[in-house]
Amino acid sequence: MKRLLKKAITPFLPSYQVVCTTYQIIPGLPITKKLSTHSFDKGASKEAKAFYGKVVSSEFTRKLAPVEVQLRIAGITIKKAQYGPIQNFDKKKIAFQA
Repeated sequence: MKRLLKKAITPFLPSYQVVCTTYQIIPGLPITKKLSTHSFDKGASKEAKAFYGKVVSSEFTRKLAPVEVQLRIAGITIKKAQYGPIQNFDKKKIAFQA
């Protein structure tokens, strides 16, 4: 019964994503950013939050600065961590790098 109920509810649960944005700063050139997205299944909140915690606490992430890590539920950011002077960037002048 529980399994059947879980299968019926799962399609209506929100999806989760951990988005890591790295910024590349080269003097004389516009700032570029690159997005890395890790998506999780619908209702996988424990897995997404655990992965977000690992990324934020990683020493590699901190050395990669400037970087911004976001935990998103259904496209809405609920947690955000920033390393480096991201607040000082002019967001309109940042070029997106695929």
